[in-house]
Amino acid sequence: MHRVINYLRSLINTTATGNTFMETSRWYLVQTLTNFEWRVPSIWCMINEQAKELLDHPYKAIRERIAIVLSSSLTFDVTLFNGQSTRHPNANKFLDTIRERLGHAIEIYEKTPLANVSGQTVEIDPEARKALNFIETVIQMHTHLFSKCLQPIKSSIIRLFPYLCEIESIVANDDFIRKNLTVSRTCVAMTYLHKNLMEELIEQLEQVCSSSKWHARRAAMEFTQNMIFCNLFNVRPYAQRLRQLVFKCLFDEQFEVRSVASVTLSGFYQCGFIQINNEDLKYFRSMSKTSYFTKIDGKKVTSPENVVKRHGGVLGLCAIVLSSPYEIPNHVPEALMLLCEHSHDPDLIQKSIKKALSEFRRTHHDSWHEHREKFTEDQLVILADVLISPSYYA
Repeated sequence: MHRVINYLRSLINTTATGNTFMETSRWYLVQTLTNFEWRVPSIWCMINEQAKELLDHPYKAIRERIAIVLSSSLTFDVTLFNGQSTRHPNANKFLDTIRERLGHAIEIYEKTPLANVSGQTVEIDPEARKALNFIETVIQMHTHLFSKCLQPIKSSIIRLFPYLCEIESIVANDDFIRKNLTVSRTCVAMTYLHKNLMEELIEQLEQVCSSSKWHARRAAMEFTQNMIFCNLFNVRPYAQRLRQLVFKCLFDEQFEVRSVASVTLSGFYQCGFIQINNEDLKYFRSMSKTSYFTKIDGKKVTSPENVVKRHGGVLGLCAIVLSSPYEIPNHVPEALMLLCEHSHDPDLIQKSIKKALSEFRRTHHDSWHEHREKFTEDQLVILADVLISPSYYA
């Protein structure tokens, strides 16, 4: 057995050959050390030191192996009843180093375009390519941590979270990396979060939701949905802070952020994380009635800021309606009537209302003979006029 271990140890420090197949095979063999688990801590430390320098390797096949090997090297950094494991690579120290490098890679990629088109030639900037390789590998490694590590969620993972949101704007046009990034963030959301980590994560969420990058703000809102559903009981002490955060994003200047915030708020209401109250309904009614016209030099023009406020109020009403997909609580008829008042609003607002009403019709179709009893005759007539099929509620 010692001969096998020594052989695998020798592969770690072997000089790179430049042959992709040989390099991939070498790291695949190194990966087999996972069979020895916690028994070879010194070798895991050696692997960690060598592999972290290859995160931006030009060949994808090698980067994929490196991501797996690095996550495996951090598997046994665990907190035991009698203290912390000290012989294995320290995950917090390692991930904090990666976080600094990731921030630098993001800066490089944003400053330097990946491709420079000149005439008929397309030049790929080597530094930008290297930065993107590093970003992609870190995303993969982060995901593997949650499938391999015994205690994957650590404070360094929380500190890394804002960067995983910030990357969203970089990978927006690459479906493969974007999907991996979404999975990577979802892994954090699905993990049980201790009170101290929850506090730290919510602080990071508040920071991201104030970011200048709307992709990051949208990603944070999408993450919040999953985090609440998977940590419904231990996150309740932070309900008010998260409510304020979602309300803030509901009136975000970017349409995509507002739309995701509306879905998130609807989920909060539906699972009972926060309760729908008269104050919320009154607030959304008030904001939805904001005039989107303003006067400039005596001329009546549309104000983008007022459209955002009006749209945010409408989205809040949509969240109330969609929070009860198979029943009609007392607040839903009033919210529906308020939405029907906006049938002549700008297209942006109309689209959100049409989507909400369409979903309402779909989810209440089967039991409509019971649900219609919650509405007055006048309300039924208004609904019939607004929906696509006038005879639907007849």
